[in-house]
Amino acid sequence: MTRRPTPAPATLRRHQALALDALDRAWAAGRRRAWVELPPGAGKTLVGLETAARLLEDRVERVVVLGPNTAIQGQWVQQGRDLGMAPGTDRSLHTEVTVLTYQAVAVFDPEAEASDADPTPGAPDAPLTARLHENGATLVRRLREAGPLLLVLDECHHLLEVWGRLLGELLEQIPDAFVLGLTATPPETMTPDQAALVADLFGGVVFEASIPAVVREGDLAPFAELAWLTEPTAAEADWLTGEATRFRELVEQLTRAEFGSVPFLGWLDARFLSRAAPWSELLRAEPALCAAALRMHHHGLLALPAGAEAAAEAEEHRRDPTADDWVLLVGDWLTEGLARTGDPRDDAVVAAVREALPAVGYVWTRRGIRRGRSPVDRVLARSVSKTVATVQIVTTEHLNLGDRLRMLVLCDHERASATLPIDLDGVLDQEAGSAHAVLAALVADEVTAVLRPLLVTARTVAGAPDTLLALRDSAPEPSGLVLTPLDPPVEGLAALTGSWSSREWVRVVTAFFEAGHCQVLVGTRGLLGEGWDAKRVTGLVDLTAVTTSTAVVQTRGRALRVDPAWPEKVALTWSVVCVTDRHPKGANDWDRLVRKHDGYFGVDERGDVVDGVAHLDPAFSPFAPPPVTELDAINARMVARSEDRDAIRAEWRVGEPYADQVARTLRLTPRRAGSLGDARAPAVVAARPDRLDLREPRPGWAARTWGSLGLASVALAGAVLAGGPVVALVALALAGAAVVGAARSSEVAPHGRRMLAAAAEPPSLHRIASAVADALHETGRLPVGAAAVSVEVEPDGEYRCLLRGASEEETLLFASALGEATGPLVRPRYVVPRWVVIGAPTWWRSVLAAYGRVSADGEVWHPVPTVLGAHADLAAAYSRAWEHWVGGGAAVWTGSPEGAGVLAAQQGSDPFDVVTVMRRQWT
Repeated sequence: MTRRPTPAPATLRRHQALALDALDRAWAAGRRRAWVELPPGAGKTLVGLETAARLLEDRVERVVVLGPNTAIQGQWVQQGRDLGMAPGTDRSLHTEVTVLTYQAVAVFDPEAEASDADPTPGAPDAPLTARLHENGATLVRRLREAGPLLLVLDECHHLLEVWGRLLGELLEQIPDAFVLGLTATPPETMTPDQAALVADLFGGVVFEASIPAVVREGDLAPFAELAWLTEPTAAEADWLTGEATRFRELVEQLTRAEFGSVPFLGWLDARFLSRAAPWSELLRAEPALCAAALRMHHHGLLALPAGAEAAAEAEEHRRDPTADDWVLLVGDWLTEGLARTGDPRDDAVVAAVREALPAVGYVWTRRGIRRGRSPVDRVLARSVSKTVATVQIVTTEHLNLGDRLRMLVLCDHERASATLPIDLDGVLDQEAGSAHAVLAALVADEVTAVLRPLLVTARTVAGAPDTLLALRDSAPEPSGLVLTPLDPPVEGLAALTGSWSSREWVRVVTAFFEAGHCQVLVGTRGLLGEGWDAKRVTGLVDLTAVTTSTAVVQTRGRALRVDPAWPEKVALTWSVVCVTDRHPKGANDWDRLVRKHDGYFGVDERGDVVDGVAHLDPAFSPFAPPPVTELDAINARMVARSEDRDAIRAEWRVGEPYADQVARTLRLTPRRAGSLGDARAPAVVAARPDRLDLREPRPGWAARTWGSLGLASVALAGAVLAGGPVVALVALALAGAAVVGAARSSEVAPHGRRMLAAAAEPPSLHRIASAVADALHETGRLPVGAAAVSVEVEPDGEYRCLLRGASEEETLLFASALGEATGPLVRPRYVVPRWVVIGAPTWWRSVLAAYGRVSADGEVWHPVPTVLGAHADLAAAYSRAWEHWVGGGAAVWTGSPEGAGVLAAQQGSDPFDVVTVMRRQWT
């Protein structure tokens, strides 16, 4: 078909151009469905509009865009107009491009819903398209009749949560339509069910780009994630302490031998130490139970199960058991025996457990322990201390930025949505944690009040009266807007009401905010957390409790737009977290923070882009919050980092090359200085049981010395044959003089001392990593070898090891193997030896060392990584690499008499004595 000429395309950013090229190739190859992932602020809307313009030229006659809310709908309409299009918003589809919300389709007929409430037994579920309201059904019919069609599904992650099945049925009715899904949710964060739905609806991802890649391009603002850690208020802490009493009493009872017919600790021993099945089998069947048991071992209440030695060294197991661990193990203890014995002692145990469980969010049922509702999490999530922290953060950022400050504060709810439980009366205020409570605190504070805070939600625009009057004056049609009291009234606050809708007031408030007339916006995640576009936002305070990857990416995306008026903008996201040691579940809010950052990449203070809480602070662990005694120091570090935005920008290295890949890095912290060395080349000398293997070219003096010895030997032999004892003595003296003279030269002894020092050095991390990489490469496990190994040493002594040029799965394999190679000797299938020299470098010993005539003083055994210890050929490959880089002997099977003797003598030894953690890093 012949189409009218389209307007000249807009200037495209790099990732927009790459996405459109990928789509062009997909359409040319015959695909009709495609899925593109671009971060918030990277320009998905323009990609969709450019795709529409290209397909309208000769492939389709209509374009229909569906989005999740009216704010996003308005953005499509405005950008379409900017490109010279004339998008419509009418369900009639009379315009060439129509922009609607998903709700335009997914409006179900209440009567149809009611009639399906009690379906005929055995009848299949009715199609959702058959249950649509008449308006929705009419729209589906028009889509079928629209002719060649492009259907654009913006923010299509919503399909995975709400409309997936319905859209699947819809697409079956328009099989010839081109379908473009646009989202900011990374595909790797999807669940298996979501991934299957994506494959069904779109046939796979055509193009994706990460947030760090778009930042490195300069198309998103550099940013840092910061945390402000609080403790509960005094009233909240007292309540938490009281709630914890019953559970702590239960834990104390569990350690008593008389508590139950089979004591808990005795059951632990029987469950994990006396099993006939190997640990690996139990780990596969019950991983959570095994993890809890290993933390019990760390706590000193369980011996280390056979075969679990390597697992016990994992970061997640090097900590005390949590309340969840205790509950999991107690549940197994009861359901496996005590709950069914009928013994009065066991009935008393069950009663004690039933009484204590609600304090940690669990209940006892006939089927065992189940999760229940606990007000503890509500206290931590809505703690008044978080509102106080928000005021402190805004104050800090105002000091940092002055008039440039544009802060967004996001809450889950405008007002508290449920009545507080009676036992929280006097502990939490009804409105604690709500947007209204945050606004009231900001207006009441004399420092933040001058920033003219405003609250904007789907129902309300509120603030101080003078701020609202200024906002009213800025509105295009202010005459119908009046100030009214809030319900219930709040001193110093009012609402701006009148004949306007949220679509209108969001636009007015946004312009007012960007112009600087209001420098702090308090809103809800539902309205401002997705699709809202304000380029001047300098940062946000995250008070939300949602932890899905979609919500996390969308929320943080609000601050990442590049500000044309301030090219040096650096955005900060502050997560406010309440932690306490007053209650066993005092880490609940911390666990939320961990889930939010799992898979989300940010830059740390050292310039590495990593996921997880490590990019907030290198000391943060995903497995436990920091001690409450360190909270003030942590907050001080966060404030200091917020003050140096130039450093954050420099850490991102905007404009530098990147691969846009994720790799696993191993980070090692030696417990003693010098245990990992810094050498990068293969060992220049390797100790042997009877000699030193000198691998450097022999110096010139060595030949001269051996020449002197040769001449002296010839002279001595001639004298002996001549039968002259005096001559023989003279020759012997000359030979000795030649040797001593050579040995006393200025070169021999110093060289020998260097050889002794080199032989005494522990193998460096780079050498060990190189041996692991070369062995994995030789055996076909890795596409690269030692040349791809990168080791960096940080000022605090931490080593960071990364394998470049490999996939994430391959770097995980490498990092795991390296962790084993540098770990303690537990129960490996194979071990490799390394001989050591520890004697003092005396003059004569140095001379002998110069010629390799020094024997080793002892040997150290190291584990062969599991992946290279599966059979003898793999172990032999590791031996060769180990010998080249480190120096040592052949691998020994620990099932042999020699290997069993090595394990018996050295099991548990830890030659390197390091603490290791694994991180995901973007490169």
